[in-house]
Amino acid sequence: MEISAVNYLAVVAGALVFWIIGALWYSPVLFGKRWQKEIGIPKESISKANMAMVFGLSFVLMLVMVFGMALILTLYTPEEVTWSSGLCLGGRTGLLFAMATMGINYLYQRRSLVLWLIDGIYMIIGLGAAGIILGAWN
Repeated sequence: MEISAVNYLAVVAGALVFWIIGALWYSPVLFGKRWQKEIGIPKESISKANMAMVFGLSFVLMLVMVFGMALILTLYTPEEVTWSSGLCLGGRTGLLFAMATMGINYLYQRRSLVLWLIDGIYMIIGLGAAGIILGAWN
């Protein structure tokens, strides 16, 4: 893995798109109300949270994930790094690592299948979008 080969602007842009998709995904427009019901936290409790910290740290963690994908892409030849290879890497990472890890945790926590699908499909889409940016910005 060649850290010097990582495009850090693409990592930041990919994490930002990942975060924006999450803002829409978990909004009342899409799955916010159902997600809130599934996690069992009242709206008042959510509004009392330090949302700047939650949003900021979630962005940092998205940077970590996207940086990890960028490191994996350094193992590809330059000709192999395209928007579609980035999409495939992101989608596979979302499905085979993020969603599987959440599935294990949700089983032990007795969380619902619906919550797992809401959170897991977001990971697939968000990491897929970040992967497109990493691959296209080659």
